[in-house]
Amino acid sequence: MVSKLVHVAVGVICDGKGKILIAKRPDSAHQGGLWEFPGGKVDAGETIEQALVRELLEELNIGVLGSEPLIQIRHHYPDKSVLLDVHRITRFSGVARGNEGQPIEWVDVKQLNQFEFPAANRPIISAINLPSTYAITGPLIDEHGFIERVTEVLETGVGVLQLRIPGFSLTHHQDVLSVVADLTALYKVQLQINVPVDIFKQMQDLFPHIKAGLHLNRHEAAQLTKRPIEDNLLMGVSCHNAQEIEQAQTIGADYLLVSPVKNTASHPDVTPLGWAQFSRLVELANVPVYALGGVSDKDIREARANGAQGIASISAWW
Repeated sequence: MVSKLVHVAVGVICDGKGKILIAKRPDSAHQGGLWEFPGGKVDAGETIEQALVRELLEELNIGVLGSEPLIQIRHHYPDKSVLLDVHRITRFSGVARGNEGQPIEWVDVKQLNQFEFPAANRPIISAINLPSTYAITGPLIDEHGFIERVTEVLETGVGVLQLRIPGFSLTHHQDVLSVVADLTALYKVQLQINVPVDIFKQMQDLFPHIKAGLHLNRHEAAQLTKRPIEDNLLMGVSCHNAQEIEQAQTIGADYLLVSPVKNTASHPDVTPLGWAQFSRLVELANVPVYALGGVSDKDIREARANGAQGIASISAWW
């Protein structure tokens, strides 16, 4: 029998210089001795924002002046179930200190994975590190034009680029893969390769210098029973319904693309989810979710209001 969810408000406190505040849990507490993002239980009648203001003042001596939703996580430990409402603290007053004697540290965003967190906190690290914009490549007609377009997309400042070439072959598309990998490295953009697992593993063997993650379509994901790649590589899955979201999380997806949110020219016969249904699907996910399908960077605010990490698109950038 699953216990009642303990509702917790969590603050990801940013100093504006790329560092995040973390605190160490007392050894006697649940998940004691591990590091965490500060926060505490939401009292009856409190909003998340009110709970954050109260808890962070009590724990850290800081006043919350601005915050925005980041991610919501449901996690079931053997002895406890928690609902984490996570907000990014964008502005605060005061100097942080451990009011309850707890050790605290300001940690570089990229170093968070070096600390040991409770399992429920791990998706928060993914959400912190993932950007709000995710571009997917359009059709490959000629290599020169394709590379030119990729360069233009990267110059817009997108945070993730998914290389998607139907019928991708390491033999025929080696040059394109190599140039795109170099370009994303140059622009410091996360590269995701949309290919079957066996081709991705061949790519790793043949081109170990290429730093990229894996993106799976729903059909590839449905065939797996466990995570197919290393934990230090980013893995995403495309989903369209609750069953696919459950499967994606079973195999250890780090993020999801959920679609179609709106009508799309590429799939005019598919009924769009709409923001309300998209929001309900996001609630089933304990990892960051991007809204895909008929959206653009103009929809980022609405996407976030409905629980998304941000938006993913081909047409918005291609």
